[in-house]
Order: sequence, then C-alpha cells, then structure tokens
Amino acid sequence: MTSPSTTGVRTRFCPSPTGMVHVGLLRTALFNWAHARHTGGTFVFRIEDTDASRDSEESYRHLLDSLRWLGLEWDEGPEVGGPHGPYRQSQRHEVYREVAQKLLAAGHAYESFSTNEEVEVRRRAAGQDPKLGYDNADRFLTDAQKAAFRAEGREPVLRLRMPEADLAWTDLVRGEIRFAAGSVPDFVVVRANGVPLYPFVNPVDDALMGITDVLRGEDLLPSTPRQLALYAALADIGVASGAPRFGHLPYVTGEGNKKLSKRDPQSNVDVHRARGFLPEGFANYLALLGWSIAEDRDVFSMAEMVEAFDVTRVSANPARFDLKKAEAINASHLRALPVEDFTARVVPFLARAGLVGEPPSAEQQRVLDAIAPLAQERMIVLSDAVGLLGFLFVDDVEIDPAAAAKQLAGPEAAEVLDAAAAALRELPAWTTADIEAALKEALVEGLGRKPRQAFGPVRVAVSGRTVSPPLYESIELLGRERTLARLAAARAAVPG
Repeated sequence: MTSPSTTGVRTRFCPSPTGMVHVGLLRTALFNWAHARHTGGTFVFRIEDTDASRDSEESYRHLLDSLRWLGLEWDEGPEVGGPHGPYRQSQRHEVYREVAQKLLAAGHAYESFSTNEEVEVRRRAAGQDPKLGYDNADRFLTDAQKAAFRAEGREPVLRLRMPEADLAWTDLVRGEIRFAAGSVPDFVVVRANGVPLYPFVNPVDDALMGITDVLRGEDLLPSTPRQLALYAALADIGVASGAPRFGHLPYVTGEGNKKLSKRDPQSNVDVHRARGFLPEGFANYLALLGWSIAEDRDVFSMAEMVEAFDVTRVSANPARFDLKKAEAINASHLRALPVEDFTARVVPFLARAGLVGEPPSAEQQRVLDAIAPLAQERMIVLSDAVGLLGFLFVDDVEIDPAAAAKQLAGPEAAEVLDAAAAALRELPAWTTADIEAALKEALVEGLGRKPRQAFGPVRVAVSGRTVSPPLYESIELLGRERTLARLAAARAAVPG
C-alpha cells in the first residue's frame, strides 16, 4: 500500500453527507475545482461518511446534485470512478485498519489507556490547567502495565506520537504558520472500538489518492499540525510521499460579521436555488467570497474564473455573504442569457405555480416568447416570473391589496378606468402602438392627467400589481376581452 505517483495538481472536496448544503461548503468546492482546472490538474470528490448516526443517503444524493447544479464536475469520485476508489469512507475501513497497524508496528502510534478523569487528576497534581488535555503519559507504558489495564477490562485507543519539534508550513492563503513543539498533544487516531477518526482517515485518504493541494476552511487550521505529523509518519511507512500544500480559506460571515450559521436561512444553498438563482450567477457570487478577478469587475463566467484563478490571491479576511450583491450579480447573468434560454429556464417556475403547462401550450408559448425579452430586464431571480407574468396566464387577476389601496381608491381612479375602457372598447386594431396611442389620448390629453396618475390604475387593474412588464405590450397579449373584463372588475371594486 503506497501513495500513487502523480503528476500535476490534485485537489479534493470531501464533505460529510449530513443535512443541507452550506454556502461556505460549496464555496470550498468551487475554489478546489477552479484551482484544479486553472492548473490543468485533477478534482477529486470524496464522501466523508463514517458517522453512521448523522450521515444519510438522501444527503449524499443531495451533495452530488448540488455540485452538478453548480457545474462542478469531478474527475474522480462517486458515479465517476477513478484509480483510487472507493471514494466513500464507509467503504474503506480495511484500508484504515491496515494503515493503523503499520503505524503501531513502526512506533508512530501507541496504545493509550488513560481516561479523561485520570488525565485531569495528573494535570492538577502537576499544577497545570486540565484544559490542556491529554499529557502524553501513555507513551511510556510497559508491556506489564498494558496487560494490567487489559485485565481490568480496558480497551486502548490508538494515539499518534507528535514530534518533538516545531510544526510549520507555508499556507497558500496565509503565508508562514508555525506551531511550537509540544503545543499539540498526541491525538487519537482510532477509538477503543476500532473505529478510525476523521483526523486520521482524512490525511490517509489524501495520501493514498495523491492529493497535492488541500484547500479547506480556516476553522480546520488548528488541526493542520496533527496532519503534518501524520503525513511524516505515513511517509516513513511508505503510505505517503510527503505532505500536501495547505490553503485555509476565509470564513463566510453573515450579519454582524459572525460566521454564517447553519441556522441562518441564507446559508442554505437550496433556498437560493429554489428562488431561481442561476447556477452561473450563484457560482460567480460564491467566487467573490474571498477572491476577485479584478478590482473593478464583479461579473464573470466560470470559464473566465478558471482562466484567472490564483489560489495565492485568495484573501485571508472573512468574506461576508451579501444577499443584495448576490442578487445584483445574478440579475446581470439573467439579463445576459439568450432569450430562448431565459424562456426555457422560466418555464419550470411558472409550471410549478400552475400558470403554464410543462411543456407550455402553443398559446402559452406564444405569450412567453413575446413577453420574455421585456420581463428579462425586470427580473432578479427566475421565481420573479411568477409574480411578474402570472397575470398573463389566468382568466381573472388577483389584485394585490396594497396596490389597490394605492391606485384604485377614489373618484379619480374610477374616472381613469372608465376612460380607459371606453378608449379600448372601440379600438379597431388591437396592437401595442394603437393601444398606447388610444390610452395616451384618452387619459393624458382627454383627462389632463400626468402619466403616472393616468396609467397606475390601469396597470393595477390588468396586472394586479404596481410593477409589471411594459403596459401596452401586456394589454396586447391579454387581448381585448380579458383587458376589458379586468378594467370593469377593478372599476366595480373602486369605493364610492
């Protein structure tokens, strides 16, 4: 069992399948993917599913789907395969057992019988803070002492023997980092029941899969000295060929610059996906959480990100998740879509709301094709289409109460609606241009109203909202019958 000989950069993304996909997690995947693609390397996707009590098959499937939605295709991993599988930790227990036995035989790991209570007593007796944790005392147990513990019914954990030297590395994001000798105690690699722990299996898998560059969250930085010590031991027994390069990515923060908690709805990628963020817009924004393509530029494609991505230019400072900025970037990508692509992406949202079929009928498609270029300029996320365009696909419109209170109250609104209905009822040609001319003549010139006062009541009557696609085009698409019916219904609802 030796580390594979590899050439080029090999990055990995190795989440645990436990619940929702966090924004920060997907940002980590994106940076690993971009680093691999920029360098012409390999992106490995691995599943850390050794915690049977928390992991679920549903979450595993959801992880795969989330990566594919964002466009982060992996070169090795689940459903793709590769030379270093299996790529799920739950299927690699024999690998870990064999490596642990080799470490034990070589003296890099040792059996430890101390309980937490015993460690605390020893610390206090030595006048030390019990919070310092394990004191490395079991390094020196004799065979007779071990036998005595076993006779009591104790089962040992396996601990890695930390080196008596400083542990340092040059972080790809943070530069030189050093931990003083003795500051990190010997740590458990295998529980007494034989179950290997994450700080052990993670580096073992990285070594056996030839991972060269580990980009991960800064919350994991304190564990890096342990990983470096383990890599040195793995190299000694022929499992690793050396330590990878580490880069610790900045926290993603929320309101108040606190780390974005899993309880914060904005941390859940599914929330943004359900609203209709485009994958290319969301990926663009995630890339800005710690990196920038240029000082004066925020909007770019994933191909442009790959071309420009330099991991040493990732900021070490926390990156705040700003929903307004994410929406603005998504809106830019949405407006840049070819109109046919935009229309196709809107359909599932309209269909889920019961407004169109999937696929739409010929008449629904005709309306969609006509309104799409106008709606595209007014939307931020795809779900906006439901509120913005819904009125075009129903017989009777539901008027928003706030819109009615603003535009459909009092004799002036009644006058506008009466004049609009009269002008449109006798219109010979039902075209956008003729509708515009007739309404302007009747309401602006005829009633002497300012455009905002003239057209506000009409817009709310036909669309149900104060914001809609361009009014005259909308009225043409609605047709004469539905337009007049809505004007009449709104007029009947005007008080007084």
